[in-house]
Amino acid sequence: MPEADSQLEISVVVPAYNEQDNILPLIESVGAALDGRHYEIIFIDDGSSDETFERLRSCTDPRLRTIKFRRNFGQTAALDAGFKAARGRVIVPMDADLQNDPVDIPKLLEKLDEGFDVVSGWRRDRQDPLSKRLISRGANLLRKLLIKDTIHDSGCTLKAYRRDCFKGLDLYGEMHRFIPALLQWRGFRITELPVTHHERRHGQTKYNAFRVLKGFLDMIIVSFWMNYSARPIHLFGSLGIITTGLGLFCGLYLSIIKLMGTPIAGRPLLLLAVLLIIVGVEFIVFGVMSDILVKIYYRDQPTYNVETELDNSGSDGSCA
Repeated sequence: MPEADSQLEISVVVPAYNEQDNILPLIESVGAALDGRHYEIIFIDDGSSDETFERLRSCTDPRLRTIKFRRNFGQTAALDAGFKAARGRVIVPMDADLQNDPVDIPKLLEKLDEGFDVVSGWRRDRQDPLSKRLISRGANLLRKLLIKDTIHDSGCTLKAYRRDCFKGLDLYGEMHRFIPALLQWRGFRITELPVTHHERRHGQTKYNAFRVLKGFLDMIIVSFWMNYSARPIHLFGSLGIITTGLGLFCGLYLSIIKLMGTPIAGRPLLLLAVLLIIVGVEFIVFGVMSDILVKIYYRDQPTYNVETELDNSGSDGSCA
């Protein structure tokens, strides 16, 4: 990320894909909502095939910055590019479809000033089709179960982040939905605030079953990373010990009945015992190799997150 501009308070980050009719109205509404504040608005054209980029290029607002992708890379990639380009002290992502209301941005900032690092928008009264709302509720339930997500609406793009939140945070796949959970895991203070949600007036939704599937798979990765990123041997080693133990138990049972005169050649349990022992050893070896890779990954970055440091070396020695 670039160094923060001391004069720039807010960076509004907007990924856009085929949103030609929404671009200029959104720029105007953001300007009205943030009138009197120092801000920039960063649009990321995610490989649009319509006139999205032309509309952006035609706008002469000095606070507008535009990033154009060569092809469609997805919403997470677009947001990541916007976060990395942002120069404001606070970063506010939002959708380009006019369903998020810029009027809510000052409310998020006010809540942020209460001492939080992230304020997540909560579309309590969603203006989406029933099918989309049902899928979203199911996804929210899975997030609570798998990654202990405590907020109601991780899928709402409208949020306010302090820029420190994105130091060392790499996004890919559909990971933008799990940013609050990842930040909460890293120790950042997170809250939520109900926001307005409008019906889509122009263009078509980009939400589909394939994105739901990709989001679920990414959720599994996030769950694993949150629980075992520092010591994967704890997971794979435990599975290896359990599997090997079951194999040895089966082998011991077969050895006993063999000594009692019962033939064991060709019994399926013998093959199962051998298979369990082999798989168990492979789990343990895989855990050791994963641990080595994790140590290499964390070589240049700590596994912890520091909020503040105090140094009293120049004080007079009094605590009064």
